[in-house]
Amino acid sequence: MALLELEDLHVYYGGVHALKGISLDVREGQIVTLIGPNGAGKTTTLRTICGLVRPRTGGIVFDGKDIKEMDPPEIVEAGIAMVPEGRRVFAKLSVRENLQMGAWTRQDSGGTERDMERIFGLFPVLKERYSQRAGTLSGGEQQMLAIGRAMMSGPRLLLMDEPSLGLAPILVSELFKTIRRVHEEGLTILLVEQNCRMSLKVADYGYVLETGNIVLKGTAEQLASNPRVQQAYLGR
Repeated sequence: MALLELEDLHVYYGGVHALKGISLDVREGQIVTLIGPNGAGKTTTLRTICGLVRPRTGGIVFDGKDIKEMDPPEIVEAGIAMVPEGRRVFAKLSVRENLQMGAWTRQDSGGTERDMERIFGLFPVLKERYSQRAGTLSGGEQQMLAIGRAMMSGPRLLLMDEPSLGLAPILVSELFKTIRRVHEEGLTILLVEQNCRMSLKVADYGYVLETGNIVLKGTAEQLASNPRVQQAYLGR
């Protein structure tokens, strides 16, 4: 059974047909990646799943429930959290306050505290920076904080939008090790990433989007060995 299913999803921005009937599955326990050029519809796909963009037609089913008409807070409560492009931490708030903001839909204070300690186990530097303003963190530390903040909602599915964007090359490999660790914590991940080579290394399955259409799909190994993907996205 798929944890997330998109079926024949059509999304418009005014007169622009951004998603042209895409269908995809994310199975529980997988890392699934969406790759493709800028403007292909990858971020739109994530924003539609989160309820930030409304599809004109098509279905979005999460854990057997139709979530297409839900508002974003309801979708978070259902078990989907997003790490947005550009991190978007609350710069004037502390690390602790940013993490607490991620848990704003939760009522279980004990569980929230346990999850915060779990995040500090994953990202010890955040514990060291506990009282520091988020705006003073490095780009890599802010990305850890953005991931930790999303995890504080207690999700089953984590959406990640271009997590390596703006990071120094030396930090990118560390980021993907972090994604693996988060996955090992039991989270299913849908990953949009400009670094196709690295995303295919961590993913189980992938889809290639071009101009709002899925043009290729398969296991990460199948896509990495596909001549079209190699030429267009892997520089081979």
